Amino acid sequence: MSYLWIKTAHIVFVTSWFAGLFYLPRIFVNLAMVSPGSTAEKARLMLMAGKLYRFMLPLALLALASGVWMWLGYGVGRGPDSGWMHGKLGIVLLLVGYHHACGRLLRGFEGDRNRRSHRWYRVFNEVPVLLLVAAVTLVVVKPF
Repeated sequence: MSYLWIKTAHIVFVTSWFAGLFYLPRIFVNLAMVSPGSTAEKARLMLMAGKLYRFMLPLALLALASGVWMWLGYGVGRGPDSGWMHGKLGIVLLLVGYHHACGRLLRGFEGDRNRRSHRWYRVFNEVPVLLLVAAVTLVVVKPF
C-alpha cells in the first residue's frame, strides 16, 4: 500500500478519534449538571457516553497503527531534521493518557462516584484542543 494511502487513513482516523475526544467530555459536562432525581436524563447521557467511548478505542488504535506505519515503514520523522517528531510523540502519549482518563471518568459516572463540577469538565474539555494545535503545528511547521 502506498504512503499516500496510509497518510490518508492516518488523517481520517486521527480526525475521527479527536471528534470523540472533543465530544465525550462535553457529555461529562452535561452529566455533571443532571439533577439528582433525573434518572432518565442520566441514563440517556450514560448510554451516549458509553457508546462513544467504545467507538473511540478502535479509532485510536487505527490512528496509532497508521502513524507507526508511516514512522517505521516510510521513515517519516526520522533523520537529522526530525526533532519535531519527538515532540509529536510526546503529544501522542498525552492524548493516549487523556483517552484513558476519559475512561476512568466514565467509570466514575457509571458508579455514581463523580465529585467534579461541570466547570471542571468544561476546562478538561479544552485539553485535546490544545494538544491538537500543538501536534498540527509540529507536523506542519517542523520548528526543530
